[in-house]
Amino acid sequence: MATQGNAEIRGDERGTLLIFLAGQRGAVRRAVLGLTDEQAAATPSASALSLSGLVKHVAETEQGWVARARQVAPDMRRTEENWADSFQLVGDESVESALAYWDKVALATEEFVRSVPSLDDTFPLPRHHWSPGEEEVSVRWLLLHLIREAARHAGHADIIRESLDGKTAHELVAMARE
Repeated sequence: MATQGNAEIRGDERGTLLIFLAGQRGAVRRAVLGLTDEQAAATPSASALSLSGLVKHVAETEQGWVARARQVAPDMRRTEENWADSFQLVGDESVESALAYWDKVALATEEFVRSVPSLDDTFPLPRHHWSPGEEEVSVRWLLLHLIREAARHAGHADIIRESLDGKTAHELVAMARE
């Protein structure tokens, strides 16, 4: 469950989209509240997804898309050989380090979005099976895509957390406010 952000300032489309993105990020982040790294790495459903893996994946995905928009290399280059590592903590990674990385990514996303002259500005897409078919997309499309990506995984996170200990999104929102 995403919580509602502050009301938009009329005409501030960037701010409104960033508020919605922050709300979906918050839903994923709250899913790991009060869990150990071991609990967050559990896969209690038929899926191989874990909460810690979702945190890492959504952060990496956001960073990668903003890097594409800025036309620079992403922090992590994922291939078929290392794709699974984007959904699990490896080495000395922890939930805490994944959340800290995501904080930096979120700040960089906001700085980038606020720096572009227009949400209509475009950037080229690489050719991949997951590409939407266009050669270029706008910064507006980027934000909507990031909201969709985070929201999709927030739903996964809700199911996984409830499967782990029965905590629902409403309970996690209350815990986060304590």
